[in-house]
Amino acid sequence: MSHYYAEASEIIDAPPEKVYAVISDYHEGHPSILPSRYFTEMTVDEGGQGAGTVTTIRMNVFGTKVLYHMSVTEPEPGRVLVEEDKSAGVTTTFTLDPFNGGGQTRVTISTKAKTSPRLKGMIEKLANPPILRRIYREELQQLAEVVQRKNGPT
Repeated sequence: MSHYYAEASEIIDAPPEKVYAVISDYHEGHPSILPSRYFTEMTVDEGGQGAGTVTTIRMNVFGTKVLYHMSVTEPEPGRVLVEEDKSAGVTTTFTLDPFNGGGQTRVTISTKAKTSPRLKGMIEKLANPPILRRIYREELQQLAEVVQRKNGPT
């Protein structure tokens, strides 16, 4: 089975615990960082705080509508949060690393996804990574703004 991979990183001007608090909060924090022009809806089906959360996410990217049922795990609580839709073959990972003595955080969003068969899969491998990087750059920018609003200057 073939896959594609995309990632984007940004330095956020806040310590990891403050950034992680926003990312792992699926009731308020996480929805507020999703670029609305791509993410049309996110509902919490179970949980809502970190591991054990199950969400339904609807996306519309350049006219292509996608529905994901994501289950959240925390392989390294406070540092790594993973969203996975096993049936779609999509895994998105948020990795937070302390930066500049821990006063800032390097946040990396990465996705590994299985491709469709044949020609469609080849097109996905070429087109999807740059599109996802663009979405993630916007998401990281919104994350920086939300963390700053929520916590004030560091």
